[in-house]
Amino acid sequence: MYEGVVRANATIRLLKTVVAAKPSEIPASDAKSIEGEATFLRAHYHFEAWRMWGNIPYFREDDTDFRKAALTSAAVLTEILKDLDASIALLPATPRNGQKGRVTSWTAKAYKGRVQVYAKQFAAALTTLRDVKANGPYKLETSYDKVWTGFSDYANGPETILAYQASTNDGSPDGNNANYGERLSHPHSGSHFGCCGFHQPSFNLVNYFQVDAATGLPLPIVSPGTWNATYGDYAASCPQANVPYPCVATPNMTFDPRLDWTVGRDGVPYKDWGKEAPDWVRQEAYGGPYNSKKNAHEKASGGESSVGWQASQLNNVNIHLYRYADLLLLLAEAEVEAGSLANALADVNEVRARAGVTAQGLGVDRATIAVPITDPSITWAKYKVSPYPAFPTQAYAREAVRAERRLELAMEGQRFFDLRRWGILEATLNPYIAAEKGRLNKLINAQTVGTKHYLYPIPQTQIDLSKSSGGAGLTQNPGW
Repeated sequence: MYEGVVRANATIRLLKTVVAAKPSEIPASDAKSIEGEATFLRAHYHFEAWRMWGNIPYFREDDTDFRKAALTSAAVLTEILKDLDASIALLPATPRNGQKGRVTSWTAKAYKGRVQVYAKQFAAALTTLRDVKANGPYKLETSYDKVWTGFSDYANGPETILAYQASTNDGSPDGNNANYGERLSHPHSGSHFGCCGFHQPSFNLVNYFQVDAATGLPLPIVSPGTWNATYGDYAASCPQANVPYPCVATPNMTFDPRLDWTVGRDGVPYKDWGKEAPDWVRQEAYGGPYNSKKNAHEKASGGESSVGWQASQLNNVNIHLYRYADLLLLLAEAEVEAGSLANALADVNEVRARAGVTAQGLGVDRATIAVPITDPSITWAKYKVSPYPAFPTQAYAREAVRAERRLELAMEGQRFFDLRRWGILEATLNPYIAAEKGRLNKLINAQTVGTKHYLYPIPQTQIDLSKSSGGAGLTQNPGW
């Protein structure tokens, strides 16, 4: 995080030096954009650091002593919003030089709304996010499969607000411009990818995608006491040989189609790489029978690297840090807290309508990777996504929005931070751990979640380095 902050500040300092020494060297409009981009990125990296550690120091380009004391959590958010406002004023409405990976004033406005929701500034968030929704350049992709994908014609589509730009076969000799940090999350040795099966979906998550067949609404909303009562290897067919979990055949079960865009499971096509088999999982008894799926490229996309260690895992799938569906659900959350339940209902149903457009198909070619959810080729599940007819109470609406965030953003790294900011980390994770540790060997020694787990521990090395004249500039987070 702080390496990103350092680079952003170094850019601003160098820009100011060049402009002062050679005023005509960089066009004024470009200079504003460069400063705006660096200021935005400084805000972004501080936000990610704040999400991890809470009370952190905030560094600007004119800081000379890096042994700064940490600000309070609330003060950090104030500084982030200050930088976002500055970047909004500096940035153009369209990407500089037409390069889609560059941020714009709309990126900064969308991000500002996100931070305002995290800060529980719901009235301000409504103003910001409603403006982005009504006037900004973003919209949902036409179908869910176009969000996380290796097809270059879908990259940086209308749903992308901020993404890590992954690139393959671009002349880099080691493939390190690709999705370098994601590669260990692909299916294991029985698959094309060859390794390594990290970042596996849980039984709890797979159960959460169950749908009440009568209403088409999430089973956790319709029947909160039963959706996670049972578990097993939810597979296209049973029995299976040598599997450590009860096999549950799913052809007649009803799911949200986002399940099979998010989770790799036995007997179900894995994009266009064939049907997943038990040997695609590193060790089922340890981590469960499921694989992550969003981060994988399609075979037909040509997005796989031709160089680098385990090149079959290196791909050009952009890593979404913030996308429009996330924004819509943050807006819905703010609408709920403001009591505007009709507006929240419309936002949630917009996301659900898109979810119901396509499902994982047989994947024998590009045309059959994504098919209508009622396509007769689908034999491994029934899919249904219905709109909510109404939000009768604020409490019901709040739960519906939270459920939709879990379904839409599953495996994208948002869940922990959502639970923490909602104040339900312990209430959610402790029952989860109690149930899952009886299902997954990797959780046998899992601790009960407590207050200290709301923030990560500050590395002791950083505390030591922050000392000045015997005093510590940084203080360890509570409980660590």
